[in-house]
Amino acid sequence: MASPAIEPSALAADIRAGDRAMLARAITLIESKRADHRQTAHLLVQELLPLTGKAVRLGITGAPGAGKSTTIDALGSMLTAQGHKVAVLAVDPSSSRTGGSILGDKTRMSRLAVDPNAFIRPSPASGTLGGVAAKTRETMLLCEAAGYDVVIVETVGVGQSETAVADMTDFFLVLMVAGSGDELQGIKKGIVELADMIAINKADGDNIARANIAAADFKSALHILAPRTLTWSPPVVTFSALNGTGIDGLWAKVTEHKEKMTATGELAEIRRAQQVKWMWTMLEERLTARLRSDPTVRAKVKQAESAVAAGKLAPTLAVEEIAQLLGV
Repeated sequence: MASPAIEPSALAADIRAGDRAMLARAITLIESKRADHRQTAHLLVQELLPLTGKAVRLGITGAPGAGKSTTIDALGSMLTAQGHKVAVLAVDPSSSRTGGSILGDKTRMSRLAVDPNAFIRPSPASGTLGGVAAKTRETMLLCEAAGYDVVIVETVGVGQSETAVADMTDFFLVLMVAGSGDELQGIKKGIVELADMIAINKADGDNIARANIAAADFKSALHILAPRTLTWSPPVVTFSALNGTGIDGLWAKVTEHKEKMTATGELAEIRRAQQVKWMWTMLEERLTARLRSDPTVRAKVKQAESAVAAGKLAPTLAVEEIAQLLGV
């Protein structure tokens, strides 16, 4: 028996009313590969779009063992206690191979997992980074429309996921932990360049001195890099997610950044650029899907691959032939 058709307007009304079950259903709809589901999802996002854009969008990444889950649990719990509604999303391009770590992280976010003012959602379990990131963006909009005024996007994968998260958030927080060796070697230069703040976790007990040394090292490293904007110089702070010391300081920097970037108009400009980049990401995903799904195109791609591998066809000419089939 076929499932009943989903009415976008009715689903949108439930989401606006803060119905968590309907929000979860709508996100599942967005993640579906069925053409009719995708069409409904597009209509739903379009209808809810006017209700989005008011939330603080916070991206968080960190080296293994940096305590992302504990930090999110502590920060999110502090925010819900202050009256905020917090959504936690994940970008995990590796999930198609490993199943991802967000479900395990959810058990470590013990307070948020049972908090009625928090919503934790893993990323889709398959697809390319572009596809996962596009679905996370749509999920973010649904959460904002449902009244979540703080959306935390966590990178739980590797590689380019940090760039993807930085491209969809207002503030990109990079977590590090002192006392684990050469901290400056523990994180790629490219990630440091994306950071709006570097926070050294586990600054407690006999690790406080090491945390302060690590913070000084990162401050020196940041001085070498040109800031992304004249309005904001990325600070380096220390905190302890375990005992909560400095968590309020992390949030103070996030709100300070928002106030400064809003005043100059840069935050609005960044979001406009992100929207355009999102459009191109989805367009590229659609074209890639066509390559894989259209039998005629797929057959031509296989022929072209063999000819290119055998040295019988130049890659440039192969691309032209395939592009002609796509009508581009």
